Amino acid sequence: MALLAAAGTRSAPGVLLVPLEEAFGWGRSITALAAGIGIFLYGLVGPFAAALMASFGLRRTVLSALILMSAATGASAFMTQPWHLIMTWGVFSGIGSGAVAMVLGATIVNRWFVSHRGLVMGLLTASTATGTLVFLPLLAVLADSGGWRSVVMAASAATALMVPIVWFFVPEKPGAVGLLPYGALRPPPDTPRRGILAAAFGSLQRAAATRTFWYLAGTFFICGFTTNGLVGTHLIAFCSDMGIPQVQAAGLLAIMGIFDLIGTTASGWLTDRYDPRKLLFFYYGVRGLSLMYLPFSDFSYYSLALFAVFYGLDWIATVPPTLRLATEAFGEQDAPVVFGWIAAGHQLGAASAAFLGGLLRDTQGDYLTMFLLAGSTGLLAAGLSVMIHRKAAPAVA
Repeated sequence: MALLAAAGTRSAPGVLLVPLEEAFGWGRSITALAAGIGIFLYGLVGPFAAALMASFGLRRTVLSALILMSAATGASAFMTQPWHLIMTWGVFSGIGSGAVAMVLGATIVNRWFVSHRGLVMGLLTASTATGTLVFLPLLAVLADSGGWRSVVMAASAATALMVPIVWFFVPEKPGAVGLLPYGALRPPPDTPRRGILAAAFGSLQRAAATRTFWYLAGTFFICGFTTNGLVGTHLIAFCSDMGIPQVQAAGLLAIMGIFDLIGTTASGWLTDRYDPRKLLFFYYGVRGLSLMYLPFSDFSYYSLALFAVFYGLDWIATVPPTLRLATEAFGEQDAPVVFGWIAAGHQLGAASAAFLGGLLRDTQGDYLTMFLLAGSTGLLAAGLSVMIHRKAAPAVA
């Protein structure tokens, strides 16, 4: 639920592009810049958030992040200048949402589960991606009926609502409630606490010495570039350019969210059984071809529905196999923090696409070049995936 609420908040700039342009006269590159900064910080905070969860506590970290997100988005209701948008939706919302993101899922999976990790990571990842998409129709309706301020207040209220729920219902670890991790025969050994910076940068230093890290970071950069950076931020505006109403376009993203829930959960199940490199090759290849197809479609109901189904199934199915490869390569203790750095690459790619998409739209008048570029990077990621060296996971006692 926390991942759903945080992801829904993170997706709101996609709905705000056109309303803010109409209300303040800001070009899409301005709003896209704020969205890009938020997406970048959303990823950059990840490894530090994972280290913070290990030292300061998971529940405290998540609660602090939710409060910061709620305060930042609520304050944006009073903005009048572009820098207000950048600070609230870019800087502070990005920092807060970075702690309630994929690294939270990775920490939960490694802390609470020994078996079925791929499936659980698929479910948690689906919550993140589905929250990004399924709330967009509601936010679009609010923007149409109540203006952009109703959108930011709804986002603020959603994250504020999660604060008492997390406070009362999220335990710190299995031992805190007298349980073993699922599938474990004995309690996990206590790990020594490390400083936040030592944990974050120490894990990065060890991981960066391997090719596996750079292949995973590179493919995940492209994952972000081709999902929430481009489609999540610009698809509604792209459809608006093609004469499709904003609410209908947001409904298209909601359809993607529903199919993403199926696709990413299935990806987790498959990751427990098959070579994750082959899965990544298939996912990135299908995604690249889908993005190249969209600009040349006729934007009819049938064409858009076809794109929504194929793209939705593949939206963020890459996460479970990527986490598995990271855990195999870097070990259970370092994996959440290393995955945080890999996820930072994801969000750097997303931020690049969010800003570049707005810039190309403002300078060229359409999104054709951007979608072709993104599709090409998807095919590149498919090739990089099969180059990743895989180390067999140790047997579980």
